[in-house]
Amino acid sequence: MTDVKKCVLAYSGGLDTSIIVAWLKENYSCEVVCVCADLGQEEELDGLEAKALASGASKLYTEDLRGEFLTDFVFPTLAAGAIYERQYLLGTSFARPLIAKRIVEIAAQEGADAVAHGCTGKGNDQVRFELTFKALNPKLRIIAPWREWNIRSREDELEYAAAHNIPVKQSKHSIYSRDRNIWHISHEGGILEDPWQEPDEDMYVLTVSPEKAPDNPEYVEVDFRHGVPIRLNGASMGPVELVNALNKLGGAHGIGRIDLVENRLVGMKSRGVYETPGGTILLAAHQGLESLTLDGETMHYKDLIAQKYAEMVYNGRWFTPLREALDAFVGATQQHVTGRVRVKLFKGHCAVVGRKSPYSLYREDFATFGADDVYKQKDAEGFINLYGLSMKVRALLEAEGPGASGLEEPDFSEFKRD
Repeated sequence: MTDVKKCVLAYSGGLDTSIIVAWLKENYSCEVVCVCADLGQEEELDGLEAKALASGASKLYTEDLRGEFLTDFVFPTLAAGAIYERQYLLGTSFARPLIAKRIVEIAAQEGADAVAHGCTGKGNDQVRFELTFKALNPKLRIIAPWREWNIRSREDELEYAAAHNIPVKQSKHSIYSRDRNIWHISHEGGILEDPWQEPDEDMYVLTVSPEKAPDNPEYVEVDFRHGVPIRLNGASMGPVELVNALNKLGGAHGIGRIDLVENRLVGMKSRGVYETPGGTILLAAHQGLESLTLDGETMHYKDLIAQKYAEMVYNGRWFTPLREALDAFVGATQQHVTGRVRVKLFKGHCAVVGRKSPYSLYREDFATFGADDVYKQKDAEGFINLYGLSMKVRALLEAEGPGASGLEEPDFSEFKRD
């Protein structure tokens, strides 16, 4: 373990990464540079530099990546309609490739020869980090302490911290494992490990209980340009400001809670509870606008690739040719996804109740149930006759049996085996 000179560590300031700093120095005799990505963790970022230096790091980079996160990772996934296993809006999944990308960039800037992360050997994040490292700089050595050391519990970690004078909070540890960014917050562990147990209400951070949400609905209007949200209630906003505002609106109405037993990439099932208030509103609004502006054939095919896109994001395969190719397809579908959507928020429910676009394919003169002069209803008869012809032929065969057409039956005897 002595051939590493400088290692760049993905750092959060929690117990795991705090002791990893000292462990890397002790076991690899290397300089440790910490990188903390600000993706909207709020108060979790307070005091990190002092903590990192006190743990033994030579320096800490704190990088505000919220804008890049939303623009280059979240919004393309939103445009793709990618949802993992019917519910999960991938809040943690697409954060990891961005963090890993910045770590690789800082490793090059620092002249580091190794990178490290604090992910356990049971989860998905180790894959997401390491696939990105391999895709962007395969020459970097990857160190995953949880796969090397003998530490197995929080108690072991606290003992190591005390023995090495590492400053960590000794307060009661939350029973939940959480990951937060501007898009969502996830909750795992504790009572959630029993899939029969309902989550405690005091677990939730971003959303109120739907039962305690206001008794009157609230309407919000979101404008999109080429599939990207740009305005809220008529006011132009940047990505960070817009998502923060929608998080507050959605959270106040109990929007965006999901309780999911998901299939991890490593082969086991796990149960997670997610809060994604603003993202849930944006997804509903985007789909509502697409229903108005995409032709049926394109929209149906786009739904097919959305599942593949979601799997790739979840599995950490962001920096791959296929994801880039899928983005090119999705980008082409978004050229006319421009317009305004009105969404109704009420006690945990988010419903599209209005949509309009200069590229709308909806024609009231064709769709009306009233009198019209543009659609000849008699034309439908010939269409139905042709569209249902194969079904009619099959039904005749079943009803009348082979040979019922009156044509001479072919002689296949010469093809029979002896």
